[in-house]
Amino acid sequence: MTDATSYIDMLRKFGSDLGLPKLNVDELLQAQKKNIDALGESAKVAAQGAQSVARKQREVLEAGLKEAATLAREYKPLGKVHENIALQTEFARKVFEITVQGAQENASTARQSTAEAVKIIQDRVKESLEEIRASIRPNKSA
Repeated sequence: MTDATSYIDMLRKFGSDLGLPKLNVDELLQAQKKNIDALGESAKVAAQGAQSVARKQREVLEAGLKEAATLAREYKPLGKVHENIALQTEFARKVFEITVQGAQENASTARQSTAEAVKIIQDRVKESLEEIRASIRPNKSA
């Protein structure tokens, strides 16, 4: 007999001697496995959301750099001042729009992935409580 088995048997005897409700250890172990699986799934969803946000941030940076390169190509330091100001203003507007759109999309993605991850855990907690209730049976020897 392994130490773990002897501890479980010892706890069963202790519970039985006290008249505590009997627990189905196998059911409880299965419930804990499901809890761990749910945590893993929740972490996976959260990680996918983080990856999506990182991809979007990269796209925003690339779009901003593209606009900066366009401005640099079109900028003429010795050209007309009002044309240069118009170019700079247009650049600032485009970069601002790109940044705002990227931030909105990132916020939406983060909200969605967080909500999905939390729902996985909430659902598992509800199932777990139901499983625990179902695994407790009154001790008939008391």
